[in-house]
Amino acid sequence: MTTRGTDTGTAPRTAVAGSRALALLLVITGAAGLLAAWVITIDKFKLLEDPNFTPGCSLNPVVSCGNIMKSEQAAVFGFPNPMLGLVTYAIVICVGMSLLAGARFRPWYWLTLNAGMLFGVVFCGWLMYQSLYQINSLCLWCSLAWAATIVMFWYVTSHNVRERLIPAPAWLRGFFDEFTWVLPVLHIGIIGMLVLTRWWEFWTS
Repeated sequence: MTTRGTDTGTAPRTAVAGSRALALLLVITGAAGLLAAWVITIDKFKLLEDPNFTPGCSLNPVVSCGNIMKSEQAAVFGFPNPMLGLVTYAIVICVGMSLLAGARFRPWYWLTLNAGMLFGVVFCGWLMYQSLYQINSLCLWCSLAWAATIVMFWYVTSHNVRERLIPAPAWLRGFFDEFTWVLPVLHIGIIGMLVLTRWWEFWTS
C-alpha cells in the first residue's frame, strides 16, 4: 500500500497532506484498536463486579483474557489500560477522518502523532513481554490492539520519512515508498513466532 502525500517538495511547508490510503488505514486500524479496548473495558468492569466472571475470550489455560485483566500489568498507570486505548484510538480515527475530508496538518502535528504511536508500539511491546513471560496468558483482544498499533505506527512513520518530516537518506525514503508493508508484516510475524514458540507444547498437544 502506498501512502504518499500530495506535497513531496523539499521546500519548508506550513502544512502536509496525507493520502486517502493512509487516511483509510488510520480509520480502520483505529477502529480495530477501539473495538478491542471497548470489549476489554466492558469485561474489566464485569470482572470488578463479579470476581468469578469469565470473559468470552477466555478459551483455555493459554488464551485467557481473565488472567490478563486480573494482573497488575493491566492497570500500570493506576487505571485499566484499555481506558487509555479508548481515548488514543478514537484520536487516530479522528485524524483519519480529517484526512479523508482533505485536512492538512503542520509538521509538528505529524511528528506528535508519530511520537504518540511510538509510545503505543513500545507500550504494546512491553505488554506483550509481560503477557508471554510473566502473566503466562494470551488475550486475543489485546493481540488485535497490538496489531493495529503496529500497523498504524509503521505507516505514519513511513509517511513522515517520505515527506521529509523525519530526516532520512534517499534510499530509506525509497524503501518506505515501495516496501512499507514489509515492516509491519515482519514485526507482527516476529510476535506470532514468539507466541507460537512460547506455548509450542500446548499448541501441538
